[in-house]
Amino acid sequence: MKKIGLIAGMSWESSAIYYKHINQLVNKRLGKAHAAEIIMYSVDYEPFLQLGAEGRWDIISERTNNIAEKLSTAGADFLMICCNTVHLVAEELEEQVQVPFIHIVDPCGEAIQRHGLKKVGLLGTRLTMERDFFKQRLAEKFGVETMVPEAADRQYLDNAIKNEFCKGEFLPETKKEFLRIIEKLQAAGAEGVILGCTEIPILIQPEDVALPTFDTTFLHSQAAVEFALN
Repeated sequence: MKKIGLIAGMSWESSAIYYKHINQLVNKRLGKAHAAEIIMYSVDYEPFLQLGAEGRWDIISERTNNIAEKLSTAGADFLMICCNTVHLVAEELEEQVQVPFIHIVDPCGEAIQRHGLKKVGLLGTRLTMERDFFKQRLAEKFGVETMVPEAADRQYLDNAIKNEFCKGEFLPETKKEFLRIIEKLQAAGAEGVILGCTEIPILIQPEDVALPTFDTTFLHSQAAVEFALN
């Protein structure tokens, strides 16, 4: 079994779910008392949020690369960032590290392809929805067109993620608004919806939505287990 290196704490709420998903999936595959071999570096996320707000992605990239090197030195056989937004610096990390890196978009794109979909909605932080790092990779590698909510809804989603989810708050009224936004995307032609922030699946379950949902937290965890065991 390969050792999984997790760059985590972005936020700790979803990182705990990564840990749970990965261990449950390994145990399902191997049985008995088996669990995953994981090395996790959990960050204090607030300074990362502040740097992002200031546009200092050069510093975020430097810090993320340093963490990746520490995980690699500690024995991780491959690496993952447990956050969609911080994948904005994933290309720089892939160039720096000496071990394989599993990008969060790839298992999501593969799942969308398996469903035969060509046009999906994307929910996430404002940066994930507005910058190209997620949408462009989906288009270029998987031929998937990505729709995002209108500006006011993007801001609402961003506020909820940073001011509620990162503090462990998942409110019924927030869920109602998320579902409203998903319905608008469906009306505009979305065939499915990507839950493209690792905390969103805590709030939104597949049975809540008429469209197929793509939980990046679970799909990323599943890809880690496949790589670790194969």
